[in-house]
Amino acid sequence: MTTSSNSSNPSQAQTSGMWGGRFSEATDAFVAEFTASVQFDQRFYKQDIAGSIAHATMLAKVGVLTQQERDDIINGLNTIQAEIEAGNFEWRIELEDVHMNIESLLTDRIGITGKKLHTGRSRNDQVATDIRLYVRDEIDAILKLLEKLQKGILGLAAQNTNTIMPGFTHLQTAQPVTFGHHLMAWFEMLVRDSERLIDCRKRVNRLPLGSAALAGTTYPIERAYTAELLGFEAVCENSLDAVSDRDFAIEFTAAASLIMMHLSRMSEEMILWTSAQFKFVNIPDRFCTGSSIMPQKKNPDVPELIRGKTGRVYGDLMSLLTLMKGQPLAYNKDNQEDKEPLFDAIDTVRGSLMAFADMIPALVPNIEIMREAALRGFSTATDLADYLVKNGVAFRDAHEIVGKAVALGVQESKDLSELTLEQLQQFSDLIQADVFEKALTLEASVNARNHIGGTAPNQVAAAIERAYVRLEKLYA
Repeated sequence: MTTSSNSSNPSQAQTSGMWGGRFSEATDAFVAEFTASVQFDQRFYKQDIAGSIAHATMLAKVGVLTQQERDDIINGLNTIQAEIEAGNFEWRIELEDVHMNIESLLTDRIGITGKKLHTGRSRNDQVATDIRLYVRDEIDAILKLLEKLQKGILGLAAQNTNTIMPGFTHLQTAQPVTFGHHLMAWFEMLVRDSERLIDCRKRVNRLPLGSAALAGTTYPIERAYTAELLGFEAVCENSLDAVSDRDFAIEFTAAASLIMMHLSRMSEEMILWTSAQFKFVNIPDRFCTGSSIMPQKKNPDVPELIRGKTGRVYGDLMSLLTLMKGQPLAYNKDNQEDKEPLFDAIDTVRGSLMAFADMIPALVPNIEIMREAALRGFSTATDLADYLVKNGVAFRDAHEIVGKAVALGVQESKDLSELTLEQLQQFSDLIQADVFEKALTLEASVNARNHIGGTAPNQVAAAIERAYVRLEKLYA
């Protein structure tokens, strides 16, 4: 029986790449598709073209290309970019990736000059450059979304510096705080996220191009000039490390994971607050959906979905860490798998921040319900203890006295402020009539925390003013 060759079987068609000089047979069609990345790395096209234009410009500067060759390459690449953006570019699986697709068409268009573009570089340093350019661009876009969300939180906080709500520990009523103060806690989380991304960007913004495959190149390249053209702050110092390093992608995804963790915590609070059991805030209808069977339902879908999507980004981080943990120097094909988790983390964070930046400023607090909730759970108990301490009682003794007063309140289903002076004085004769004004009102409680970082309304207002200044410096 005669065995059919691969070339005669349509399902086993063979292809060869632009790198195929070494090979005695073409790559099997399945292998070509299995190893191709163009399906997902085509989103690098802008960065790839920008890197190639900078590389060609540098090659002309050092005399490897003529000025005319440089211009032909740049004009050809600009035309290709326009075609990609117009949707008129045909991406070919057999050309493997974004780099070869663009270079192949360029060569078809301008001939042998197109083949000269790859002088002094490898796809190894080319893709490393593209990824860094892409991540840098995405960090800048994410920072803008974070800034928008941060300013939205500040605006809502400024409207609610006097809105009193219960503060919680263990999800149990602890002490009164203001809604503005609570929102400023969200702001602080997000500022740390911005600081991390800005710091991460410094390590992203180093140029690998010029490292070639792994050892550098014999051509008289000027890497500092290429870095200047592409806006990199420095060049990668070691060629082996430059082509194989993906720390910056892992670091970005770690920062993205923290952003999502913060958004998830905020989401959890909004989900609780919008429930019938809390009713603290209303989310506009455009961020919610109903039920197919229960007509009364208004589901906080956006916060719930973001809470769920957080796990995706954690998974992306673990994928990248696992991808890199066993790789020897230098570049390995494993690194083709870095892109999809990175892209997923970027897309998820951007989408989540866009949703939050629109939703948070639109939240409507139910002020009276918040205040009523703060009156439940003996939220001023600590204030009563502090009152006793200021009147000469040791704190541990004051703690015990207030505990007994709370027990009486539980027994009679009354808040401390609803007990009579006589009832309170049975636990300590140091409790006087001024206790109701100085310790047992919600306003007295929040106003007493009158220091930087405290929940006093004037301190929250001052914190908001400082926050705007901090943002100006952060994003300068």
